Amino acid sequence: MARVLLALLSGLVFGAGLVVSQMVVPAKVLGFLDIFGAWDPSLAFVMIGAILVAAPAFALARRMERPWLGERFELPARREIDRRLLAGAVVFGIGWGLVGLCPGPALAALALAPAPALVFVAAMVAGMLLLRLMPAPRSGPSAIAPKRRAGA
Repeated sequence: MARVLLALLSGLVFGAGLVVSQMVVPAKVLGFLDIFGAWDPSLAFVMIGAILVAAPAFALARRMERPWLGERFELPARREIDRRLLAGAVVFGIGWGLVGLCPGPALAALALAPAPALVFVAAMVAGMLLLRLMPAPRSGPSAIAPKRRAGA
């Protein structure tokens, strides 16, 4: 029960932070992304603040044997940069640049401006479902990741 309450509290704090920082306002985000036009640098301060909060938390987590409310840390097993990761990053960036929303802010925006956010969230869910239809990635070395030498 403590894990559920902590997850709820974390989500509420995260959502409130997105609202206060105006990350849920597509025009604000698009202004930040328009570096060659009417650039709005204010979201850079949001990112700097997030780094200042997250860096000590990650440093603490690296020294812990296990999380406070879990059995083990859930870390990605794969670390290489492959076509699938690059394609996802490109699609994410294009979507963010066109609409001014990404998944977290879009979910938080459902409470403020449901109509535009709902279209984005529906498209996001459709993309997730399409991903499930794609073949699983092949195991083995990536074409992009540097190859390791034997004994290295």
